[in-house]
Amino acid sequence: MTDGLLQGEDKKHRCWWCGTDSEYMRYHDEEWGRPVIDDVRLFEKICLEGFQAGLSWITILRKRENFRKAFDKFDVKKIVKYSQKDVEKLLKNEGIIRHRGKIESTINNAERALELKKEYGSLAAYFWSWEPTPDQRPKTCDFKTLKPLGKTETSLALSKDLKKRGWSFVGPTTVYAFMQAMGMVNDHVEGCHCRKDIEKIRKAFVRPE
Repeated sequence: MTDGLLQGEDKKHRCWWCGTDSEYMRYHDEEWGRPVIDDVRLFEKICLEGFQAGLSWITILRKRENFRKAFDKFDVKKIVKYSQKDVEKLLKNEGIIRHRGKIESTINNAERALELKKEYGSLAAYFWSWEPTPDQRPKTCDFKTLKPLGKTETSLALSKDLKKRGWSFVGPTTVYAFMQAMGMVNDHVEGCHCRKDIEKIRKAFVRPE
């Protein structure tokens, strides 16, 4: 594989990273890279990317429904009220990643998210204000360019700003994965059957103000 593409049984070409797992391929086809402006999904995703640190995304994806149940569907107004008793309960939940630092980070980040919503009106308005301009993007999105692209100048700057605001588990690699997934960039490799469709969606997409 030199072009970063895998052909599935349906004859469609997909980005190399989703492999042949049916759940991963569905995520690749139906979610990854499609613009998101829903604050709940944005908060959920940046938290789950934090949980993914040191692990593979498929591990988190398979546990996503468990996370949603454990964290009240990522309702920030509910999460900010979590007590130490809630943390201990979550640490016993075998359906999620039982990492104290990441659990406490989610609670902390919920409070920070409320602060951002108050300042910007929505998380979407804040995050989409960091969308890279065309001149900040690679000229080509082939496998050679995208494979090593774990972070960018934009994700470094966004990570720095979030940390300044008190967020945690938001390093530049985590932030860039979030940007890719939420459609702030289109990193489907050239030749992937999703790439052109997502370009059309992004072109018609109305950015939040």
